[in-house]
Amino acid sequence: MNQRALIAAAAASLLSTMLVATPAMAQEKEKCYGIAKAGQNDCANLAGTHSCAGQSKVSDDKGEWKYVAKGTCKDMKGLSAEEAKMAAAKK
Repeated sequence: MNQRALIAAAAASLLSTMLVATPAMAQEKEKCYGIAKAGQNDCANLAGTHSCAGQSKVSDDKGEWKYVAKGTCKDMKGLSAEEAKMAAAKK
């Protein structure tokens, strides 16, 4: 096998492994709102004032979220997406 074919095979193998592993990882985690510390959120907030990780300004904001192990959000006193949306609507 020539070097070019070997590199292509290795890249294809790595890519296929990543594509198979990603859905499994996503199933093991859930978004938990209201537990992120300032600057430690995982992505966009409910209000739409930012769209990136690490941009939360206030700790435990009900509109900010972090990924946590599935089934642990309630133990952390966090909210589901629906609960966070309802809390935001009451403001």
